[in-house]
Amino acid sequence: MPDERIAPDLATKPTLVGERVALRPFTDDDLAGLFAALADPEVCRLTGSPPEPFDEARLRDWYGSRNTQADRLDLAVVDRARGGCVGEVVLNEWDAPNRSCNVRTLIGPAGRDRGLGTEAVRLVVGYGFERLGLHRISLEVFAINPRARRVYEKVGFVAEGVLRQVLRDGDDWVDATVMSILAHEWVAHRGRP
Repeated sequence: MPDERIAPDLATKPTLVGERVALRPFTDDDLAGLFAALADPEVCRLTGSPPEPFDEARLRDWYGSRNTQADRLDLAVVDRARGGCVGEVVLNEWDAPNRSCNVRTLIGPAGRDRGLGTEAVRLVVGYGFERLGLHRISLEVFAINPRARRVYEKVGFVAEGVLRQVLRDGDDWVDATVMSILAHEWVAHRGRP
């Protein structure tokens, strides 16, 4: 495990390769897959993003700047079997004194129901603990997204509590569950509890 006194190097953008996915820095070739994911109504609903037309130039600038960010780690999720970008994983909200980060993931329709999201989360969480020396990785998942919650549970995230009615979904209000995984838990099961 890395020395606890050393801040993680979030400026270095690694390539992490699993059986199904590769996580790597963004390239211009990823934009079509990312645009498709972000335009998907299900992605918009499950992530709490308003379904509105996106500005391609703004998104091109956003993803074009991800590889130079020193305070967060954004990586493209590439489907190794089909060869295209299907989404992203992000470690952000770095809290140096507490050696913790938030993780979030977005997988578009081209990457669903084949275990790509689970493997992507395992890879980035493993990197966070084993290479960056994190102590805690956390997230929030909306109650309307049970598929994502199952992914996080498969990797070893534990529910900590509920944020009540944090998202408006049509005429309904939706809760979010706060989940986390700790370094000693990762050491015990390596993302396969």
